[in-house]
Amino acid sequence: MSESGLQLRTEVSDTGQLTLRLQEVQFPAPGEDEVLVKVEASPINPSDLGLLFGPADLTQATFSGSAELPEITAQVPESLLRQISARADQSLPAGNEGAGQVIVAGSSDAAQSLLGKTVAILGGAMYAEYRVLKANQCLLMNEGVSARQGASCFVNPLTALGMVATMRDEGHSALLHTAAASNLGQMLVKICLKDQVPLVNVVRKAENVELLKSLGAQHVLNSSDDDFMESLIAVLTQTNATIGFDATGGGKLAGLILTGMEAAQAAKMGEFSRYGSTQHKQLYIYGGLDRSPTSFNRSFGMAWGLGGWLLTPFLQKIGPSAAQVLRQRVADEITTTFSSHYTQTVSLPEMLARENIEVYARQATREKFLVTPHG
Repeated sequence: MSESGLQLRTEVSDTGQLTLRLQEVQFPAPGEDEVLVKVEASPINPSDLGLLFGPADLTQATFSGSAELPEITAQVPESLLRQISARADQSLPAGNEGAGQVIVAGSSDAAQSLLGKTVAILGGAMYAEYRVLKANQCLLMNEGVSARQGASCFVNPLTALGMVATMRDEGHSALLHTAAASNLGQMLVKICLKDQVPLVNVVRKAENVELLKSLGAQHVLNSSDDDFMESLIAVLTQTNATIGFDATGGGKLAGLILTGMEAAQAAKMGEFSRYGSTQHKQLYIYGGLDRSPTSFNRSFGMAWGLGGWLLTPFLQKIGPSAAQVLRQRVADEITTTFSSHYTQTVSLPEMLARENIEVYARQATREKFLVTPHG
């Protein structure tokens, strides 16, 4: 049994014109080890926006089509065309994760065991009414868990768990996280409380400080405060956090964090060294909320590192067995530790409405959208 339904497609031409549209697609009958899922919920994560929009200038976007089948066009600046050369003239589906009900299953035992069940999926192409995929790509939700509750089972939960695992694997004992009031940040607070890991949370607004403290977070700093640097050094000294994960990426925050870590570690040394403290300090950038250049004064000695961190390479590094342990923890705690909160729910056509794109495309903390493909 096959199904036809809508699927969102994104394409950038070799001249830099971005086109977003909904298309009617025929979804094939599943093979022996496959299932056909009716997609009921899929979140819009910051990691989805790069594929959806690329570097196109959305402020000059043109909105056309009908309410049922909208279409958007926008132009990628000529100076950024090299960034899209690998995807030029390809019509691509989008949506990293989601959840729904298995309505058709292949003949294998693994596929048949999922028939009629609610499953979560990390497989791409989730901004669609249906999705065909391998049975082993599905995470079975526990009885009573809805697709809405399970829609964000992967990107944020596994990223938060991956941060704690990376901290341990690299020999650190505490960590720091920026943009900490996000859904991911709230999950990390709960994980660290449960696993007894000291956590330093950095936010940009006073109301976000109160939010995290209401969850039980002990160390929450507002980077907008005048005494931020002094408070940062004090809490880094107390927690001994020497690894951080930064969602902002641009600006001076990364350098300030490394400087704070160095000040905390240098104060613990028994003697002066012109090369700084011997304790390695590591900061990983995993997001791009701030698109400006990353800038810093190198005032943190020589034992430091600044790099990128992504979920997929982390999962590949730890292997399928270890990844499944993390996935199962998420499934078991999806209504508690890993619960997600959405500010707005939209259909597939509404996802392409100007007023909605203006909100979710700016990646503001605590403004998370959920797409329900069947309305």
